[in-house]
Amino acid sequence: MRKLPATLSAIAIAFSLTGLAAFSQAPATPTAAVPASEDARLTEFLDAEFAELVKRQPQLATRLGIKDGGDRWNDIGDAAAAELVAWRKASAARMKARFDRAKLSPEAQVNFDIWALEAERAELSHANRLYRPPFYSRLYSVHSQLPDFLINTHSVEDATDLRNYIARLRGMPAVLDVAIARTRASEAAGIRVPKFQVETIISSSEKLTSGAPFGPGADAALWADVKAKAAALVKAGKLSQSEADALLREAEAAILDLKPAYGRVIAWAKESLPTAPSGKVGAVTLPGGLAYYANELKLNTTTDLTADQIHAIGLSEVARIEAEQDALARQAGFKDRHAFYAERARLYPPVPYNDELRKEYLDTANAFVARTRTLLGPWFGTLPAYGIEVVREPAFSEVPGGAAHASAPSPDGKRPARTYVHLVGMRPDPAAMYTLMCHEAVPGHNMQGDIQVRQQGGPKFRAVTGYVAFGEGWALYAEALCKEMGAFPDIAADFMRLDAELFRAARLVVDTGLHAKGWTEEEAVTYMHKTGRQPIERSRSEIRRYITLPGQATGYKIGMIKIVELRRKAERELGAKFDIKGFHDLLIASGSQPLSILERRVDEWIAKRKG
Repeated sequence: MRKLPATLSAIAIAFSLTGLAAFSQAPATPTAAVPASEDARLTEFLDAEFAELVKRQPQLATRLGIKDGGDRWNDIGDAAAAELVAWRKASAARMKARFDRAKLSPEAQVNFDIWALEAERAELSHANRLYRPPFYSRLYSVHSQLPDFLINTHSVEDATDLRNYIARLRGMPAVLDVAIARTRASEAAGIRVPKFQVETIISSSEKLTSGAPFGPGADAALWADVKAKAAALVKAGKLSQSEADALLREAEAAILDLKPAYGRVIAWAKESLPTAPSGKVGAVTLPGGLAYYANELKLNTTTDLTADQIHAIGLSEVARIEAEQDALARQAGFKDRHAFYAERARLYPPVPYNDELRKEYLDTANAFVARTRTLLGPWFGTLPAYGIEVVREPAFSEVPGGAAHASAPSPDGKRPARTYVHLVGMRPDPAAMYTLMCHEAVPGHNMQGDIQVRQQGGPKFRAVTGYVAFGEGWALYAEALCKEMGAFPDIAADFMRLDAELFRAARLVVDTGLHAKGWTEEEAVTYMHKTGRQPIERSRSEIRRYITLPGQATGYKIGMIKIVELRRKAERELGAKFDIKGFHDLLIASGSQPLSILERRVDEWIAKRKG
């Protein structure tokens, strides 16, 4: 997955999560002088507006490699959030007043439409703000996202970057205090953090503030990180040892000040724990929860599909995929999918991860990603250029069965694209790794992110705007594409590809079951374990993610279904004129977009190729 929740404006989110699923494309060369002029004026306007947006989002600036604001965090307070929505609406109004959409080229019309749509989505998302207190999300709780950002996103290339890092350390307590206040406000409105999440907040906050410099033991995550980054500057000759030592003393003091701040987080969590909800904890249990969930489905799928419709699609897809698994199993010499699964379990019984297995996993995954990159030529005109690496999830956020996720490279490529994997708990079937790498790395999220940050010519905001259904739909489509490309080493890998698709189909069933049909956590875990074929610890981890991030998991399959539908339509209507490289480039190099706009652009591409 890519960290890409629909909890903020899409531009802010595109790099908050968690999976890049956003790209941009240089506008098509206009054929007439007037559109060319109008396109250029629109791009100039949008770039100026985006620059203003970036000033309001210092963490976004850091992700883009912009140094300004590198000493500050995003303002997560209610006033700042309301002001940002108002600004987005005013910006869209200014655009509509200055430009006649009909005078723009088709590509520029897409840019116009998406900027206007983002204002609407920002308002819709803001309406759900009370339902998203900062500690609620399993994946994006503020207590873990702040250190994660410093460790994995805040690059330190010189002394200024290091001083900014320390400034952000000093700023963390204030952000955590605002987060506590916002969470209490949600509690007062009847929206409470589930018990399992409260327990996680306590344990991970304690882990973040244990070890050196807080006390005996190994270095805490932030202390280890800042020491490593300072040492790298000294080694590169960008900082003297005495300067580094002085800055590290400042960093140590700032880190020690995190102890009472996280202590306040822990105190709130322990206070909330006795009455925290458990069991039936979906959106349907919250005041106005069904309307909240309908909004989340709209944001995450970029469609008007209802919960009932998505639930039915999920059940239908589960049946189809199981039938395909049966057919593949018979091809491999087994009676049915159950017999194939049994043989895989016999060959690879559950065993706990150890250092040897972790090394084997990372070595094999990185080698597979490297080989898959060599297969891209016949399928894509636009190829990734920067480094892509598979790494282990940081210890403070690593959990058994945790979902892998991807991050984009920095625009200059100095920070490579990364896929983060959880290597604790029980090792899954090794054949499942190949599909996961296709999804997260190549040709999935990491490849998307690489192309995204290198875009030239179009409005800059398109390089960071992301939509769950498009990005995750592409990544799920990328899994099937790996089969077409000949990336999989054997039939077991292809079988596990179907296993992964079955898992995504089951998501449609459990997400809507939890949030619209009143399923309990245990009912959802059981369905995901038995029908979705996930190990019990992975099933529980996934269900807890869906509980605290309603609707996000539905974007994967809904997006893939639309992409496959559009490819089949293009193949059918174009026949011999169909160009797979052109089709893929249209998708992957044309910017993350709502499914309705994607469909419109594919229709235009078909019409153009027909001549």
